[in-house]
Amino acid sequence: MSSNPGGGATDPSMRPTSLSVLVVAGLAAAAVGWLLLSALYAQMPRLPWLPIIVLGTLAVVEAILAQNTAARIQRKPGAPRVDALAVARYAVLAKASSLAGALFAGFSAGLLAWLALEPTRAARDDVPAAIAGVAAALALVGAALWLERSCRVPEEPDQKGGGGSDRQAGRS
Repeated sequence: MSSNPGGGATDPSMRPTSLSVLVVAGLAAAAVGWLLLSALYAQMPRLPWLPIIVLGTLAVVEAILAQNTAARIQRKPGAPRVDALAVARYAVLAKASSLAGALFAGFSAGLLAWLALEPTRAARDDVPAAIAGVAAALALVGAALWLERSCRVPEEPDQKGGGGSDRQAGRS
């Protein structure tokens, strides 16, 4: 939720996820991944596949949620009624997942960049896991952003022509 730090009225609305925040988080995580791997690679076991499977599964689940939520909010025939509390929870899940996915994608990209430059066999063996990590994390970011967009309330037909809503008119 956002609020006015001046103390006056609050605006109880959630802002859409900023792509710039996701990019900065990913770049920071890439730097951390590069630094950690360059300092600790000799003591590390092989890169695990379980986090990649978890991220991929989350991406699929969130994509299905996005499709179903969009159908419910748009009141498509055969779609059950929308539960407002569930949609709010989905929106929070989407915002958290997009940031987590961006962090994991950046971290995996940092690992991948370091592994690509390392001439050892162990590094070559870890490259597929790093590539899959980047792919699964980017899939999660995409599904989360789609879910977040699916949670938006559509504009009414008479408001699409440029006339603001009553809610916005009351704030001026």
